[in-house]
Amino acid sequence: MATSSTPPAVLRCLVTGAGGYIGGRLVPELLEQGHRVRCLARHPSKLADFPWIEQSEVVQGDVTEAESLRPAMRDIDVAYYLVHSMTSTADFERADRDAARNFAAEARAAGVKRIVYLGGLVPPDMPPHELSPHLRSRTEVGRILLDSGVPTTVLRAAVVIGSGSASFEMLRYLTERLPVMVTPSWVGTRVQPIAVRDVLRYLVGSARMPDDVNRTFDIGGPDLLTYRDMMIRYAHVAGLPRRLILSVPMLTPRLSSHWIGLVTPVPASLARPLAESLKYEVVCSEDDIKRYVPDEAGSPLTFDRALKLAIQRVRDAQVVTRWSSASLPGAPSDPLPTDPDWAGGSLYTDSRSRTVDAGQAALWHVIEGVGGENGWYSFPLAWAVRGWFDRLVGGVGLRRGRRDAERLRVGDALDFWRVEEIERGRLLRLRAEMRLPGLAWLEMVADRDEEGRTCYRQRALFHPRGLAGHLYWWSVAPFHAVVFGGMARNIARTAEKTVTMDTEEHTRDRVG
Repeated sequence: MATSSTPPAVLRCLVTGAGGYIGGRLVPELLEQGHRVRCLARHPSKLADFPWIEQSEVVQGDVTEAESLRPAMRDIDVAYYLVHSMTSTADFERADRDAARNFAAEARAAGVKRIVYLGGLVPPDMPPHELSPHLRSRTEVGRILLDSGVPTTVLRAAVVIGSGSASFEMLRYLTERLPVMVTPSWVGTRVQPIAVRDVLRYLVGSARMPDDVNRTFDIGGPDLLTYRDMMIRYAHVAGLPRRLILSVPMLTPRLSSHWIGLVTPVPASLARPLAESLKYEVVCSEDDIKRYVPDEAGSPLTFDRALKLAIQRVRDAQVVTRWSSASLPGAPSDPLPTDPDWAGGSLYTDSRSRTVDAGQAALWHVIEGVGGENGWYSFPLAWAVRGWFDRLVGGVGLRRGRRDAERLRVGDALDFWRVEEIERGRLLRLRAEMRLPGLAWLEMVADRDEEGRTCYRQRALFHPRGLAGHLYWWSVAPFHAVVFGGMARNIARTAEKTVTMDTEEHTRDRVG
């Protein structure tokens, strides 16, 4: 093992992508080790409801804007680079390249002691031009960081198995929903999956590597499996009947991604890079990481053990972060325009309000529980059709559900919406991530009127993009009375019914 200087006991760590699947789990792991953590976020408000937020520092910044990185890098020992572009636009590789160069340059200028990057495992000695665009970009980002002049650890993983990971969700839904599967030929390709808790263990341990270590490390679990093996073993661990899997050669990654998008909650835009990566046999060519981050008792986890833990967390509704924690490619990110003084063009509005014979807290409980298994309180068929249509055109549809059955936080995905703002006990604002010719929001408010009565207020807002946007609004406007009117009415009724049920139960308890 290298004998150069050892990092101090307490490190000052910068985490990019703290609102994403890995970053949102890494921060508490670093804090548990006693490190000081600073999070870089384009929109700091999205981190406001994470349970670890009070123990960390949040700074606003963007890896695509070099100047915004300087305050974030100040006095940092270890900088974690956990941001990836998941778009398939023509210039996404350039955007990844520029962002990595910004990060590398600012880390070097600030005197950062180490960069840690999580990339993708690739076949050894494969020329870059033969890789998929996304794997090629991951490899290039790793090379840029290694050449930065800052000692860098590049961890390369294949399929990450953990509750809420895109790979796990894809595996889970394909296996649970399809007892007989016609699959692409890549189901016979060998991969080396790794449990998310082992990924986190390696990320945390990498912070303490000696300063003469500047290299890539392949990380993986103890099992070498084909995707067919993984589906069969998932069925066994989950207690499902054995699945019949038939592979055919004509399903390209593009067709596969649409097939995955229709069957699973993972949209085609995200499924495509996952499917492309599964074309290659990705097996660790070395396990040198163990020289610096030794195995602990019970690690690394076997595939079956990782599956059992992930399935149990899903069943117990204890999924900490999900693949949908990060914004999806092509999804709008614009906040709600300043209202009512916005001067950016047309802003269509559908407003509803109802007096509710219940307390404000009871009403808020119903509002915060919308979506997922609870649905949207009006015309389920209309919501289902809209969700299916969205998936057919490459959108996220309704299958993302909720991270938590009762509590929301800013940044959470909620079916085909994302939580943009919460005023706990009063306001929930959702931003649409379905495919639309414009930007859309849905606001739900638990309020009081001038007479002190509980009042439910609801607004649907739409900013059209071009003529198609205007035509879209007026084509769906006739259905608003049924969809949005029914939603307001049923949310109010549900709050009132909850109060009535609680009162009756209390009365029975007293009588009994």
